Amino acid sequence: MNATVATSVFGVFMVATVALGLLAVRGRRGGKSGQDGEGGEGGGGLAEWSVGGRSLGTVFIWVLMAGEGYTSFSYLGAAGWGYNYGAPVLYVVAYMSCGYALGYVVGPLLWAYAREHGLVGITDMVAHRFGRPWLGALVAVLATVFLLPCIQLQITGMGVVVSTISYGAISLNWAYFIAFAVTTGFVVVSGLRGSAWVSVLKDLLVIVTLGFLAVYVPAHYFGGYGPFLDRLVTEKSDWLTLPGHGDSGLGQAWFITTSFLNSLTVVIFPTTVAGYLGARNADVLRRNAMWLPAYNVLLFVPMLLGMAALFVVPGLVGAESNLALFELVTDSLPAWSVGVIGVAAALSSIVPMAVFMLVIGTMWGRSVLSLVPRWERRQKGAAQLVVVVAGALALLLTYTAPNTLVRLSLISYEGMAQLLPMVLLGLVWRRLTLLGALSGLVVGVGAVCGFVFTDNDPVWGVNAGIVALAANLAVALAVTYAGPREHDARPDGEVLARDEPVVNAR
Repeated sequence: MNATVATSVFGVFMVATVALGLLAVRGRRGGKSGQDGEGGEGGGGLAEWSVGGRSLGTVFIWVLMAGEGYTSFSYLGAAGWGYNYGAPVLYVVAYMSCGYALGYVVGPLLWAYAREHGLVGITDMVAHRFGRPWLGALVAVLATVFLLPCIQLQITGMGVVVSTISYGAISLNWAYFIAFAVTTGFVVVSGLRGSAWVSVLKDLLVIVTLGFLAVYVPAHYFGGYGPFLDRLVTEKSDWLTLPGHGDSGLGQAWFITTSFLNSLTVVIFPTTVAGYLGARNADVLRRNAMWLPAYNVLLFVPMLLGMAALFVVPGLVGAESNLALFELVTDSLPAWSVGVIGVAAALSSIVPMAVFMLVIGTMWGRSVLSLVPRWERRQKGAAQLVVVVAGALALLLTYTAPNTLVRLSLISYEGMAQLLPMVLLGLVWRRLTLLGALSGLVVGVGAVCGFVFTDNDPVWGVNAGIVALAANLAVALAVTYAGPREHDARPDGEVLARDEPVVNAR
C-alpha cells in the first residue's frame, strides 16, 4: 500500500514535469527558425533550444542556476558525506558561494562575448578566440568526457530515489531506465527554457521539503535541536572539525584548495555558461550573483540530517550512507509525504541532468558535427540526436559497468579546471598563444589523470586539481613567452571579451 501511494504521487509529478516542459516551449515555435545556423529547421534555432533564445529573466535564471547546486548529491551525497565525514562536506557551500561572487564578474563578460559574436557555449568561444574551428571540437570531446560521469551519477541518484520511495517495488534497473527516459524526452522537446520552468517547480518542492525536514527530524527523533546538538558535540565531536571523522585526508589544506579550485571552475563549467548565455541581459546575471548564495543555506539541511542519521540508523557503510536522509524519511513519514520528498529529490536529478545533456548536445551539434557539411545546416537536429546518444551511453555504463566512472567522476571538476587558462585567460589576454594554451591543457589533464588514477588525490594534503592547474598555467606561460607571437589580423575587439553592454541588448 505504501509503495502504491508513494509511486502514484511520483508518477503524477513526473507527468506534470513533462507537461510543464511542453508548455514552456509552446508559443516559442515558428518564429526562430533559420537562426544560429539552423537553416530550415522549425521549432526555433539552436540558440532558442540551447540557451532559451537568450531571453530568460531574473527569476528563471535564478532558479535555473540555483538548480545546479541542488542535484541528487544534495539529498544523497551531502547527507552521505555528513554521515561519513562531517565537516569536510561544507566545502560545497564554500565553493558555490565563492563561485557566485566570481560569477558577478565572469558571467557578464562571457554573456557579452557570446552575444556579440553569436556563440552558444565555451567550445564556440575558444574556437572564435583562437580562430580554429577544430579547437572547439577538441574542447567539446574533452568536456564530454568530464560531463558524462555527471549524467551517470544523476541517473544513479534518481534511480536510487525512485527505488527507495517505492519501498523496493521498483527495481534499480527499471528506476535507472525511468530516469533516462523521462530526462531525455524532456530535454529533447523543451531545451533550456523547459528546464528553467521545471526548476521553478523543483525549487518550490526543495524549499518546502527541506524546510519541513529541518524542523521535523530533530523534533521527532531528539526532542529538538538542543538535545540533538548536545549529543552531536558529546558523542560525535570528530564530525564537527576538519579533517572530519576517520582518516579521510580532507584537512584544512584540502578544504581551502578544493573550495578555491571549484569556485574558479564553476564559472566556466559548461552548464553554468549555458545559464549565463540564457540571460536577457548582463544585469540579470549580476543580480543573480548577489542572491544565489542565499539559496545555499538549504544545503546545510541534508548535511545536518546526515549527521542526525548517525544516531537513528547507525552502521551504514559504503554506498548505503548515501541513503541516510531517506532512511529517516521512510522510517517515520507517511507514504504520500515520502512520495513528495522523492519527487523533490528526483527533480533535483532531472533538472541538472537535462542541462548536462543539453550542453553536450549543443557542443557537438555546434562545434563537432557542424564541421561535417551535411550537418552544418542542421545543428539543432544534430544536437538533439547527441542528447539521446549521450544519455543512452551513460545509461548503458550504469547497467554494465557501474563502477568504471567512479574515478572519472572525481576528475569532472578537476579536469574541467584545466580549461581555465584557455577560456578565461585567453579571453582577456591577447598574448596567450594557441600552442601555449594547448601545451598547458595537455600537461594539466595528464597530471589530473595521473594523480587520480594512482590514488594520489589529495596529493601532499591539497586538491590534486590545483597542483595540475598550476603546472598547466606554468607550461602555458612558458611556451607562450618562449615561442613566436601569433599573427592574427583581427582587432582586439573581435578577439577579446569586454564587460560592457551590447548595442540593442534587451
